[in-house]
Amino acid sequence: MKDPSDYNVRAVERAARILASFDNEHPVMGLSEIAQAVDLHKSTTHRIVTTLLQQGFLERAIDGQKYRLGVRLANLGFRVIQRMDIRREAIPVMTKLRDQWDETCDLSIFDDNNVFYIEVMHSNHALTIAAAVGQNLPAHCTASGKMFLANLNSQELSSFLKKPLRAHTENTVTSPDELQSQLQRIAEQGYSVDQEEYELGICAVSAPILDQSGTMVAALSIPSPTSRMTPPRIIEISAAVIEASQSISRCLGWTH
Repeated sequence: MKDPSDYNVRAVERAARILASFDNEHPVMGLSEIAQAVDLHKSTTHRIVTTLLQQGFLERAIDGQKYRLGVRLANLGFRVIQRMDIRREAIPVMTKLRDQWDETCDLSIFDDNNVFYIEVMHSNHALTIAAAVGQNLPAHCTASGKMFLANLNSQELSSFLKKPLRAHTENTVTSPDELQSQLQRIAEQGYSVDQEEYELGICAVSAPILDQSGTMVAALSIPSPTSRMTPPRIIEISAAVIEASQSISRCLGWTH
C-alpha cells in the first residue's frame, strides 16, 4: 500500500499553504509577504496566487496591490459549519442560555491552535459583544481557547507553549509557565474565565463540550462587558454554562 504522501500534489499543497498563511495577524498580504510566509520563490507564488484569484479563493484588497481571502472560501466554510452535528445539537441549548441570561452565547471549535466560531447567538442588549460566525481568536487569551488548551495532552500543550504568547492587553498571560499553571486549574475546575485578557472591557466564561469518548470537541461560552460581569454573576453564569455544555455533550453521546 502506498504511503498517503505519495499522492501529494505539490501545486495543491502549495496553494493550501498560501491560503493557510492568511490569519488574524496577516489578513492582508502582498506577494512578497506571501512568498516569505510559505517559503516559496516569488514567481512560483505569483502563479499560484493568480490562479487562486481567478477561482475566487483570493481577492484583491482595497489598495489593489495586496490580497486577502476570497468570498468563495467563506461560502465553502459556511457549508461545512451548516452540516456540523455539534452545531445542530447546540442551537436549542444556546438559545435557552442566551434568553435566560440575556447575554451573547457562542459555540467554537479548536482549529490550528485558534478558536473558531461556528455559531453565535447575540443578546438584545444595546451594549453587546460583536462576535461572528467564522471569526478566529487566539487560544491563550480567550476563555474558550484556554478551555481547549487545558484539554490538550502534554505533548500537544508543550508544542503550543513553544510559540510566542502575544500580549493583546495588559492582562494577557505571556509566560508559558504561568499559562500552564492556569490551565491546570481550569482542567480541575471544569470551566475557564477570560478577564479582559484578549480585549479590555470584555469578560467571558467557557465550558467544554465532550463527545461519547469524553474528548473535548467544542466549547460553549458567554462573553459580556465587564460592567455586567460582577464576581457573583460570573459564578452564576459559570454554573449555567457548565450545565448547558453538559446538556449538549449528552446529545453527542457523552455519559457522566
